[in-house]
Amino acid sequence: MRFAASTLAGTAIDMLVLWLCSDYLFKGYYWGEYLLSPFISFECAVLTNFALAYFAVWKDRISAHTLRSFFRHYAGYNLSCTGTFLIKMGALLLIERFSGGWDVLICNILALCVSGIANFVLNEHVVFRKVDSK
Repeated sequence: MRFAASTLAGTAIDMLVLWLCSDYLFKGYYWGEYLLSPFISFECAVLTNFALAYFAVWKDRISAHTLRSFFRHYAGYNLSCTGTFLIKMGALLLIERFSGGWDVLICNILALCVSGIANFVLNEHVVFRKVDSK
């Protein structure tokens, strides 16, 4: 449930930043709307999701909450999100191409559904994996 709540918060940030970028900063420019805007919005969501994951979702899997631990986990998290971002962008561009030009926000929501599964698996089994205490 906590993962779902943090994902919803990240999705809200992602969609808000995407809307602002695509409708105001890069309106009318394909590269700006469909490539740069999703990149910027995704990075904002990554920071939001990581903070929630580190301090709330998987806090019990972190042995010591230090500055070093925070940045070490953030590096791994950001790396895993890069893979997730590539999945999201591939899905977003495929959806846009085959839909005949749906709005970037619709394409993004559908792409987030696809990439969300990969995100959970990477977080559960790689970034915040359980460590045996033997």
